[in-house]
Amino acid sequence: MTETHPAEPRGFSTRAIHDGQPFDPRTGAVIPPIFMTSTFVQDGVGGFRDGYEYSRGGNPSRDALQLQLASLEGGTHAFAFGSGLAAEDAVLRSVLEPGAHVLMGNDVYGGTHRLVKKVWEKWGVEITTADASDLDAVKASVRPNTRILWVETPSNPLMKVADIAGLAEIGHAAGAIVVADNTFATPYLQQPLALGADVVVHSTTKYIGGHSDLVGGAVVTADASLAEGIGFHQFAVGAVNSPFDAWLTTRSLKTLSVRVERHCANAQAVAESLVGHPAIAAVHYPGLPDHPQHELASRQMRGFGGMVSIQLTGGRAAALRLVKQTRVFQLAESLGGVESLVCYPFEMTHASVRGTELEVPDDLLRLSVGLEDAGDLVADLQQAFAAI
Repeated sequence: MTETHPAEPRGFSTRAIHDGQPFDPRTGAVIPPIFMTSTFVQDGVGGFRDGYEYSRGGNPSRDALQLQLASLEGGTHAFAFGSGLAAEDAVLRSVLEPGAHVLMGNDVYGGTHRLVKKVWEKWGVEITTADASDLDAVKASVRPNTRILWVETPSNPLMKVADIAGLAEIGHAAGAIVVADNTFATPYLQQPLALGADVVVHSTTKYIGGHSDLVGGAVVTADASLAEGIGFHQFAVGAVNSPFDAWLTTRSLKTLSVRVERHCANAQAVAESLVGHPAIAAVHYPGLPDHPQHELASRQMRGFGGMVSIQLTGGRAAALRLVKQTRVFQLAESLGGVESLVCYPFEMTHASVRGTELEVPDDLLRLSVGLEDAGDLVADLQQAFAAI
């Protein structure tokens, strides 16, 4: 378990670069070394040096990342995992018991819903969904046994924005903890703990990693009791990331703010270029004034993010043709890297929820807008539409 004190009154980028990242005291190296070791020599039985015994239980490279994450999310405890789903599972293990109910937004990453539905439901956990952008719908869906209210905002893939403070009020009144998936927004754009959420989860594979070269996950909280349970499951289950992946993630966090600002600017340009195109039925991006939660996003977020979803007037057939025509946008799952990606969620990221209340439209494409020149991204989409 990595614990830190509430962040000092320093700017986000200063904390991202320096928190958990002291220079090496032996050599003076500015960048801390990677501790590629599985175990640590003891000074007699139980004589741990700096508390380190075995890398599943603790590693300096992972601790450095966890200090960074706690600082940037405004939490006191952070935990790094081998994947985003491993991070989510640790939260579920720490809270749920047979008979518990999970209330989840009805537009979330398909793997999150699958984890509860296919893994936890067989152990007696119930799951239902509601439109997280509709507080009345959420309130009406709460049950006496609701233990977790799970929200993803902006949502994947329809880019709905949920009122975190309003959801926290509903969840806490019901005796539930509120978990916010902050992967799309990142801690730079949105601070769920400050808005009342109890736990923040991330797929650090995405914007935090930022370069499509690692897989990881994270949990951050300011609740010591929750942290104790999450820390225990991190150690007992052992789904931790490697020292090298932890080091890569700390490297990436140092540039998160500048990267996300460019993602936001490029996504805004792409979204605006697609509005009114005859081949497009809808553009889903919180930065557009006609987005249903644009005003909420303006208040709750520093910027609108790098994800844009579109629905095509030509339906599924047009969507499948378009993904073959883009040249800069590459067809692949995942998101948040420096390169732009296009994804067909119906058969890719959300295939596991087909036939459920979470099924996504089959005319929808999800764009992860990267850091290329905005003009090239706009031109690539325009030529792709012209080709279909």
